[in-house]
Amino acid sequence: MVVFADAEQEKRIEFLRKREEEELAQVLSQKYGVEYVDLSLVAVNTDALRILPEKEALDAEMAVFGKVNKRLSVAVRAPESTKVKVVVEKLRQQGYEPTLFMTSQESLKRAYQRYADLSYATETKAGVFELSNEELEQLLTKVTSLADIGVLINEAIELKRAYRITRILEVILAGGLATGASDIHFEPEEASLRLRYRLDGVLIDVLSFDNETYRLMLSRLKLLSGLKLNVDGDAQDGRFSIKIKGEEIELRTSILPGNYAETMVLRILNPKSIGVELEQLGLEEKLRLRIEKEIDKPNGMILNTGPTGSGKTTTLYAFLRKVNKPETKIITIEDPIEYHLQGLVQTQVDKKNYTFAAGLRSALRQDPDIIMVGEIRDGEVAETAINAALTGHLVFSTLHTNAAAGSFPRLIDLGVDEKVISSAVNVAMAQHLVRKLCDACKKERAATAEEQVLIDKHMGEIVDKALIPADTKKVWDAPKEGCEKCHGRGYKGRLGIFEAVFMDSAVEEILRNKPSEREVAAAAKQQGIPNMQQDGVIKVLRGVTSIEELRRVVDLDATH
Repeated sequence: MVVFADAEQEKRIEFLRKREEEELAQVLSQKYGVEYVDLSLVAVNTDALRILPEKEALDAEMAVFGKVNKRLSVAVRAPESTKVKVVVEKLRQQGYEPTLFMTSQESLKRAYQRYADLSYATETKAGVFELSNEELEQLLTKVTSLADIGVLINEAIELKRAYRITRILEVILAGGLATGASDIHFEPEEASLRLRYRLDGVLIDVLSFDNETYRLMLSRLKLLSGLKLNVDGDAQDGRFSIKIKGEEIELRTSILPGNYAETMVLRILNPKSIGVELEQLGLEEKLRLRIEKEIDKPNGMILNTGPTGSGKTTTLYAFLRKVNKPETKIITIEDPIEYHLQGLVQTQVDKKNYTFAAGLRSALRQDPDIIMVGEIRDGEVAETAINAALTGHLVFSTLHTNAAAGSFPRLIDLGVDEKVISSAVNVAMAQHLVRKLCDACKKERAATAEEQVLIDKHMGEIVDKALIPADTKKVWDAPKEGCEKCHGRGYKGRLGIFEAVFMDSAVEEILRNKPSEREVAAAAKQQGIPNMQQDGVIKVLRGVTSIEELRRVVDLDATH
């Protein structure tokens, strides 16, 4: 019993000694005017560590633990040490920008243990998380469902080496790519971390794991994204890339302070997801041909509206690709630039100097033929964009309204003269995204009595009867169990449901009286273009999506 007490006491003394050492390092960090870092809470980047040979690091009592582009995070015991100064100068001569962090001896020991793991990791470019081809191909063959991702992550968590964090991230990122996720959500709860993927617009649980592993992952991702490690009470945004088979895919990192720990979302900006041609968006052929005529005009404004995440950017990029010719000058003003298109001048707004309004004014001085404004948010941008459309430029932009007809009252609310709108705006569109049924496992059935009432109501209101499918009695469902091709979800991919209002004499006439959204929709009805609900029901009858999915996205009981 005495031996047990002594052992307990020794553990207690050791704990207090370590805590005291950390507290001293914190105090000294303030004295020397450098930030403090505890390397037991921060993942050490092996690519950063290898910049300084082990012998040199031990001799100077320092370790490089973070690297983004040429910026290095360096942990040191004594910032004023001559040996440290010599090494820092050497790093600067190599083109690096070192930032010193005060740390304890115990922390440095943890960093030095990582030298043993260097043989595991492959060298990567700064700000790029490189997945080796073999590793990725192996992972992609193993991932056939979300359950597989959970199994692989749990296997990686069981690894005892520090390399496990890299392995877990490899599995999470490869899993996101294999399943076609648009976002990866890390949501800390009281007892564990909840991991979810957004697949075809819907959040799906993958698994939960311990908060300690998440803390290490968070630090690793902060380093990769060029974010501050010692800030946990503020929102932070960054980005990094993952490299697969020589192709770089960008990820946007968003961090918010949460109730239990920082919550993080990774947005996967896969160029393949934005490379959708105009013909593949889901536009009915008659509507697509009319819109193609509008985007071929030399001037005017084309507006696309819809909520966040409804595919507006994908549609605008499809327009830009269609009009991108060697003889045209196209300038975009975006927030942020999510995808890069060749042949365009793409610019990104910032909060201080280069706002949408300032960017638009500057762009007009660059002699463009076509301008894309990411979003019309205020009266100044609306006014400048409308004037650009009136003075020989073709302008693409987005507005936050739920319906195409709502674009016109919204512009009037922003202070644009209603008489000018009719001369400037060629067409206002609106769109939502619905999940497509998996072709391999969707099931056909007869519509229920309640569904038939809805179908008949919406089809009965369509002006152009040629658009109505021949069979209006059958619908399709996604089986609950799904299949291997859709990763057990019953849906695979998404496409748009659309509506549009073209400028004609009836719409122009009603704009003089500052109309409501409903009045604009009524004036445009004779144009014969189905509204979003009708377009959705047509896609249900064609077996593209299900009634259940359409209900999730639009209100089928609303009257127009």
